[in-house]
Amino acid sequence: MAQHIDPSADGVDFEDVPELSDGDDDDDLAWDDEDDGGAGAEVRCLFCDRTDSSPEDVFKHCKSQHDFDIHQVISRHGLDFYGYIKLINYIRSTGCTPGALTGVTGPVPWDKEEFYKPVIQDDGLLQYDFNDMEYDDNSSDTNMDAEPSVHEQLKQAESRAREAEATLANALQELSRMRQLAQDFVMNADVRCGSSSAGAVAELDESEDGAYFGSYGHFGIHEEMLKDTVRTESYRDFMYQNPDVFKDKVVLDVGCGTGILSMFAAKAGAKKVYGVDQSEIIYQAMDIIRLNKLEDRISLIKGRIEEIDLPEEKVDVIISEWMGYFLLFESMLDSVIYAKDKYLRAGGAVYPDRCNISIVALCDPEKHTGKLKFWDDVYGFNMSCMKKAVLPEAIVEVVNPDTIISEPFIIKDITCQTTALKDVDFCTEFSLTITRDGACTAVAGYFDMFFEKDCHTPVSFSTGPTCTKTHWKQTVFLLEKPVAVRADKTLDGRITVRKNRKDPRSLIITLSLSGVTQTYMLQ
Repeated sequence: MAQHIDPSADGVDFEDVPELSDGDDDDDLAWDDEDDGGAGAEVRCLFCDRTDSSPEDVFKHCKSQHDFDIHQVISRHGLDFYGYIKLINYIRSTGCTPGALTGVTGPVPWDKEEFYKPVIQDDGLLQYDFNDMEYDDNSSDTNMDAEPSVHEQLKQAESRAREAEATLANALQELSRMRQLAQDFVMNADVRCGSSSAGAVAELDESEDGAYFGSYGHFGIHEEMLKDTVRTESYRDFMYQNPDVFKDKVVLDVGCGTGILSMFAAKAGAKKVYGVDQSEIIYQAMDIIRLNKLEDRISLIKGRIEEIDLPEEKVDVIISEWMGYFLLFESMLDSVIYAKDKYLRAGGAVYPDRCNISIVALCDPEKHTGKLKFWDDVYGFNMSCMKKAVLPEAIVEVVNPDTIISEPFIIKDITCQTTALKDVDFCTEFSLTITRDGACTAVAGYFDMFFEKDCHTPVSFSTGPTCTKTHWKQTVFLLEKPVAVRADKTLDGRITVRKNRKDPRSLIITLSLSGVTQTYMLQ
């Protein structure tokens, strides 16, 4: 376990390390002291001493015995996740009656920062995702002349949104047809000018996924990825040095981008390659395929892999460069898993076939101070309140190897051939072996990739801070207060990684270390 020591004895001066709150630690909104004993399984009622085994049972009890309908309160006041958290803590801290809550109008009394702090440690109600609640329409206000509840207004808005989506879908379908006509014209023109084949496009399907696919429509991000030699040359070397994996095989490239992996596969001996991508870059990829005279073996399909149909029922090999920051950011692994489950032939292979996520402890007091103390005096103004917003943001940057003070610890192993969607969210204990005396100011994460299955020449690469820099860099989780550590001791903790339900391509990472817990966003 981590030991608290005097950092100054090791030549590290922490006098300038900023505190995140001017008062006692009890005022801290983002960190929760953990009881070594852990939390029990019972969840306590909001208004009496009764306990139940689940939040759902507690809410049923509150409704039947205390005439308090949590669903109705959330709907009436339009509470989001944070409003729900403050409501629970308000009830627990004030001991108010159910009647006092149901009669609230105007500004709600629990809308204060002080009610972010849990009253009960590891409160089961605070760990409950209230978005999963099933609403009972019979519990809504029965006054037909009253204003529709927020929940009803949302349902009406959702209905209007569906109608708008249907209209948009018809327009997109027409646009897709026009694009297909234009593409056929270009392809046919190439044939008349001496091209060897009739075209690279198997199907065009238009379906937007917000800013994510839009960002991949710009050439800049593809230039950055192609110039990442660790990334691109690893894929190339794997395919060129293991041609038996691809010889006469049907290959699916998920998220093909500019088509570089599809062309590697074709050159390695694949008889047919299907490249699928939803972003606009696929139109440039069509030109690239033609310029390299590979349109007889590579067909490109625009659309989400979850929404298109391949011309063939099964493929022999799936390749994809799906990795994001901290490996799982962007959730593109979900699409690879979908493609594997639907299209991969029995005995087929997915590449990369194995990967893992590791973390290390960092000692960088200068950066720690710079990230937080900066807000104390910004052009003469006190902006220290910003620290609470800055701290939960995970930082993507290149870590100085000299700041590493522990051995790496693998927190997640993924075998792409067998992994399922349920495996992507995970929680694990870790133990970092400290390599030198100092103080841990942050934890950094990175990933390693492996091409091994059926490979005569295995290939791998790492995005770790001691290896050649990649465009993924490393992901840094800044600690509020440095933790003093000694060489040959361990720094133990727990990390939870899950998708953000409101934005599934972003991640929520919860780090418990040395008795405190902090939640970070990677978005």
